Amino acid sequence: MSRERGIVYLIGAGPGDPGLMTLRGADRLGRAEVVVFDHLASARLLDLAPASALRICAGKSVGHCTLDQNEINQTLVEHAQAGKVVVRLKGGDPLVFGRGSEEAAVLRRHGIPFEIVPGVTAGVGATAYAGIPVTCRGAASAVAFVTGHSDPEASAGRSGVDWPALARFPGTLVVYMGVTHLDAICRTLIREGKTSGTPAAIVESGSLPSQRVVAGTLESITSLARERHVRPPALLVVGEVVARRGELEWFESLPLFGQRIVVTRPRDEAGRSASALEALGAEVVVAPTVEIRPMADTGPIDAAIDRLADYDWLVFTSVNGVRSFLDRLFERGKDLRALGGVKLAAIGPSTAEALDRFHLRADLIPPSFRSESLAESLAGVAAGSRILLARADRGRTILKDELSRLADVDQVAVYQNADADQLPDSLVDRIMDGSIDWITLSSSAITARLHALLPEPARRKIGREIKLASISPITTQAAAKLGWTVAAEASTYTWDGLIEAMTRQVAAGRAPL
Repeated sequence: MSRERGIVYLIGAGPGDPGLMTLRGADRLGRAEVVVFDHLASARLLDLAPASALRICAGKSVGHCTLDQNEINQTLVEHAQAGKVVVRLKGGDPLVFGRGSEEAAVLRRHGIPFEIVPGVTAGVGATAYAGIPVTCRGAASAVAFVTGHSDPEASAGRSGVDWPALARFPGTLVVYMGVTHLDAICRTLIREGKTSGTPAAIVESGSLPSQRVVAGTLESITSLARERHVRPPALLVVGEVVARRGELEWFESLPLFGQRIVVTRPRDEAGRSASALEALGAEVVVAPTVEIRPMADTGPIDAAIDRLADYDWLVFTSVNGVRSFLDRLFERGKDLRALGGVKLAAIGPSTAEALDRFHLRADLIPPSFRSESLAESLAGVAAGSRILLARADRGRTILKDELSRLADVDQVAVYQNADADQLPDSLVDRIMDGSIDWITLSSSAITARLHALLPEPARRKIGREIKLASISPITTQAAAKLGWTVAAEASTYTWDGLIEAMTRQVAAGRAPL
């Protein structure tokens, strides 16, 4: 909400993995009316801001400087003076080589209140993901964070970095922005006293699924980085702690490490779905093909709620159905006592968990999580009863058709399943350049809409160069009708089942012949 006087939150986004955003940072981002973000801040974090928030890319990386520092300062001041809640989202930590102190000083001069929310700096986060401890008993009891943006041989001491002192430093050196002048930095450290055999490593894109670690010595690391075409953003780590990587390496061992996966579910579901994939090492691109919207006409829902006492069973076929129905129940001034005489059925564990979040327990969950199995299970316990189906405004009618043979069934649409208007332009570009590995399909409607939204050249790559993961045989059949071949199909028809199927396929592809 706009205030008479605005405020600016200077938030550290962490080194790359969106899961490293602090709880305080996520809370402040959720209040934003304007977000000014760096290129290095994860795009996934922008989803934490309200949909209505103005998003301004400030760039701030090599080749991505959309706004210079003065323009960034002016942007923050102008929006705050207009009474807006402004978030300045910065990669890493705002005060560690992030110019956050400069931006805060500008805000103070203009009388604008601000708050600094620390973030996980790359020197701690990226090294941890690389399996390199910056301090370790017996190897290093101190660490120095250094900027390497200036050439130590050309600057002749003007960079503000005392390289001779750093060469004598007994702990770990973590050099930010050290790739451009890597050769000169290594030569300088050796010339000033570091032994040429000192362990050294480059961590490129630390904490991201594109992370690469190149390890060697001060003498060899430059040629190794050149051979492997290491590019910024990258850290140089120098010290005995680098030798510990072999026993502490973990991130690259995750089952979906490096896999680039598109989640096509509605945005409200996509965040949780993406987090599960990111926890397994994947890069996730969120590209909803359908949207969940409230019903424009709530009359039928209200009528069903008013008649709840007439029903024996209330059946939910999705998480969104649970949330939409119960939200409307509460909006009508009722509470959970209105469900006191009704038994609840859920199509699967995710829907049952949604009920549980409202302190409700499903009386029936079918053994196979699809409409046919739900109808069969209800047939054994609900024959001759009155059943209310709460579901989307579109989809297969098989559940109602089957139950109507043995019970009195009413069906009410409690939310709209609307088609998205377009996909992100970046997704089509990535499909065309081959930088996507998987696309997930979690319903027939999602599959059909994805096909409709993609241009023909991109469609031809799906199922061939880009693999598909399907949540169920019904979804797989929908893909097949469109000419797409599914590479992995869930054996249990849940999101977790889809991930398991995809993980098995990836593991099979990585297994040695």
